[in-house]
Amino acid sequence: MAHGQYGVDLDALDQVVKELNQVLKDMGDSKSTAKNSTYLAKGALGEGFAEEGELYGAHDQMKHSIEGLIDLVEGLVDEFGKKSSKVRGAYQDAEADNAISMS
Repeated sequence: MAHGQYGVDLDALDQVVKELNQVLKDMGDSKSTAKNSTYLAKGALGEGFAEEGELYGAHDQMKHSIEGLIDLVEGLVDEFGKKSSKVRGAYQDAEADNAISMS
């Protein structure tokens, strides 16, 4: 490669996209757990005590916050994965164009 030129490792970009897709898949399990496995049934901690409503309300609020954070992180990872894939495609197209023009 001549001085002043740069190269892009398309295999490395492929690996980034692959790993981000795996993160999204793994996050699906966390999202499902947060949504479906953190249920606190009424009466599970007892009934008729002064803080009962506040306790269940705090649980519901925390559950909602965790689900929101997972959605946020999932969206960021998905966006980065799509952008990485686009960049990879653009570099691949550029390499093909350069190969054609050098022929």
